[in-house]
Amino acid sequence: MVYAVVRAGGRQEKVEVGTIVTMDRIKADKDGTVQLVPVLLVDGDKITSDAKSLAKVTVTAEVLNDLRGPKIVIQKFKNKSGYKKRQGHRQELTRVKVTGIK
Repeated sequence: MVYAVVRAGGRQEKVEVGTIVTMDRIKADKDGTVQLVPVLLVDGDKITSDAKSLAKVTVTAEVLNDLRGPKIVIQKFKNKSGYKKRQGHRQELTRVKVTGIK
């Protein structure tokens, strides 16, 4: 069982080959692939977390689609002063499928 923990946006995700991950928007290459930065690699019983060894590891993924997250509503309110403010936000996301861990 081979899996890796990769840096995906501001978070870390555990991925295997075939895993579909939704992360912050990233730009793909011409052929629609991206390289993910590994933080940890587990290959059977062998665990690799050394930075020098992880520099040789490549985690490749293909971009499936770009999408937007759910709308969140930010509301500010101050009592008795008549102040209220409403703001919305939708995060830009990318869905990728991991194709290889070498």
